[in-house]
Amino acid sequence: MADAQDELRTALERGDPASFFGAVPLHEQPEAARLALRLGRPRLAALWAQADPLTHAAALLRVGESRSALHLLKALPGTARPAALRARALWQLADARAEAETTNALELARQEGDVWAVIAAATLHGEQLLPQPHAALRALAEGLKVAEGTGQPSDAHLLAVLAHAQLRLGGHKGTRTAQKALDRSLARSPARVLALFALEMHAEAEAQAADGELAAVWWRDFSR
Repeated sequence: MADAQDELRTALERGDPASFFGAVPLHEQPEAARLALRLGRPRLAALWAQADPLTHAAALLRVGESRSALHLLKALPGTARPAALRARALWQLADARAEAETTNALELARQEGDVWAVIAAATLHGEQLLPQPHAALRALAEGLKVAEGTGQPSDAHLLAVLAHAQLRLGGHKGTRTAQKALDRSLARSPARVLALFALEMHAEAEAQAADGELAAVWWRDFSR
């Protein structure tokens, strides 16, 4: 099984087409979907995540299929993780309800003690507040504190958004944060794309986004 996982990882990292993988056994598809999403292959993740609606919705959001993600999320309970993904979908659609749903996701995540959801919602809240950099920094601080409190390294996506907020305030701190985000980010991920934009490496950012099938809405407010 370990060998099969290693082979799958290698093929995903190599960028092999869907036809290369053949029919992944049903019982292996949820894990394969999560790995594909992590490695920046969201269309394959969506293909394999039919039994895992959270991963399926997250994959659809990567490629900008926000309405399809919302449709999937309707069937899920009103807990923190679906709420965080729902907030991201609404934000991608420039829906006026996005900020309220982000606040709701944060409240649910705190109540449930869900570290992933706190960080995801705090990151999105920071994005929403970027025009007010000081407010964005305060929003992002919650995600940083949660990671620190659990002994985890700071999330690369959160750090990339933090870098953009810091850059809007001037000085060199934002560049240092962007480099840290880049170092921690996975190839083809939103974190890597945003970190590269923060470092003014626009061509590299766009190449990573294309390789990761990432919709332009992910850097809508960042490509300065």
